[in-house]
Amino acid sequence: MTRIETNACPPSGSRGAAAGPAASEICPRALNACDILMSIGDVPYVWDIGSDRLSWGANAADVLGVTNLAAIATGRGFAGLLAPDNAETRFDAVMRSGASDGGAGVPFSVQYALATPGRPDEPLWIEDVGRWFAGSRGEPSRVHGIVRVITERRAREERLAYLSRFDDLTGEMNRWHMTEVLATTVEETVRYRSSCGFLLLAIDNVGRINEAYGYEVADDVIAAVARRIRARLRAGDHLGRFSGNKFGIILKQCTPDDIKVAAERLLAGVRDGVVETNAGPVAVTASVGGVTVPRHARSVHDVLARSKEALDIAQSKRSGSFHGYQPNVERDALRRASVRTSDEIITALNDRRIRIAFEPVVRTGTRAPAFHECLMRIHRADGGTVAAGEVVPIAERLGLIRLLDHRMLELVLDALRRTPQLVASVNVSPASTSDPDWWEALAAGLRGRPELARRLVVEITETAAIQDIDETRGFVARAKDLGCRVAIDDFGAGYTSFRNLRKLGVDIVKIDGAFVQNITRSEDDRAFVQTFLDLAHRLRLETVAEWVQDEEGAALLAAWGCDYLQGRLIGLARPEPPWPQTAPCGAAAG
Repeated sequence: MTRIETNACPPSGSRGAAAGPAASEICPRALNACDILMSIGDVPYVWDIGSDRLSWGANAADVLGVTNLAAIATGRGFAGLLAPDNAETRFDAVMRSGASDGGAGVPFSVQYALATPGRPDEPLWIEDVGRWFAGSRGEPSRVHGIVRVITERRAREERLAYLSRFDDLTGEMNRWHMTEVLATTVEETVRYRSSCGFLLLAIDNVGRINEAYGYEVADDVIAAVARRIRARLRAGDHLGRFSGNKFGIILKQCTPDDIKVAAERLLAGVRDGVVETNAGPVAVTASVGGVTVPRHARSVHDVLARSKEALDIAQSKRSGSFHGYQPNVERDALRRASVRTSDEIITALNDRRIRIAFEPVVRTGTRAPAFHECLMRIHRADGGTVAAGEVVPIAERLGLIRLLDHRMLELVLDALRRTPQLVASVNVSPASTSDPDWWEALAAGLRGRPELARRLVVEITETAAIQDIDETRGFVARAKDLGCRVAIDDFGAGYTSFRNLRKLGVDIVKIDGAFVQNITRSEDDRAFVQTFLDLAHRLRLETVAEWVQDEEGAALLAAWGCDYLQGRLIGLARPEPPWPQTAPCGAAAG
């Protein structure tokens, strides 16, 4: 029997088979290194390729789980332990490397699996790192290396690789991988002039399931829906989890007529019986939006955007329905306008082209100015002006309103600092009422300047106030703590009760101009405004009538006890303040 050398560490300075002492000789300096390697579970070895002799460190049997050490005394014998489906082995890394040894050896690193006797599904994964040295003719002649067991690390890496492509809950493709497959499918469909479909399916009312049963039950429902969808797909179709409660379905070779049939089949499958969970049976429905490629989309971006659009329409109609995307001229025009407005807003902010327009609010009896409402104007690069009404709805929809609110607050505070006689009001959108940056800017602007706070009125619309009465109460209290007054704007546009109005604790209520502008001609509007003014006075609230058009209307408002007037009769917003300025108010500070 061949004796296996356990002192496998090569001597220092070896160069090929002929260099240095034999592997069985012990180099004291190298022995310490071997001991260190073996103590951490690494197994050193030397492989003499000419004789096929393989010498191992003393810990080889324990680390590799080999009972018959003679079986791995040669390279051929060790190869007999390899699992059958290795993509690469040490032999491949060395003998087929194609590299040349310049004298220092050629490094290699390879991972492969050893078969485990009696457990073919549980291989032992090995990382093999070393250098091979050339013989006299330049061919690999001798290998010095180290092997270590990496089964656990390999399992973690495979797990991470799996999670990078698949959803852990459902086992289906995750969004990233699904988008990859979708891109390939769209490209092939366009190239070969075929047709395919994409469905975006959303489980209805998952939020209610979370609230009623908990997240674990909701996860059970999502996993069950994935199984139901998978069971009803054709061979070649693809399923992926798009987001929390949404799935993407790629339908190959699918015509516009086929996509509706497929969607109805999937919807029926989802609602086919209750889902059994640990908390009991749960009834489930889903809604679907679909788009056909390339008829209505020729890129992944368009596929995802238009299927989402179709899904939104399906959900707005009723739960459990399907809607196929159809082009809409008005919707596309609105989208283009949104893009243009978004660019215009960002550019105006960057170029400091946001300005203030001052609209007076006067005392009803004397017509003396009480304060000025500071309205936003965007100056275009070509010299034109955009009013707030044209911008704010789009800015709110695109999430840009906070930037505009922040800028307007900066401008108004700057105007108050420059003009001691100015009393101003500034509007704040619902998105900014809980924005920490907006509050920080307000507090910083008023810090150490209580006279500024006394001259500032913060306006919030009624529709924003009624979204969350308790949150609005907090907003009002916080603003008043800083010394500001608070006004409810456009009162009457929403459905705030006088009971809630009293709870909010505001100082001023502005009557929606839609009720004011026609009070001389509309009996209903007169009744509303007169009743409101009477109740507001009982609640000790100051009142402003917006959109006052003429003296006849102003006289009625005065007779009913309205405190302030605002509108065309008084004077519309002007870009220049009606008082001397040391510097333009519209110019931002720093």
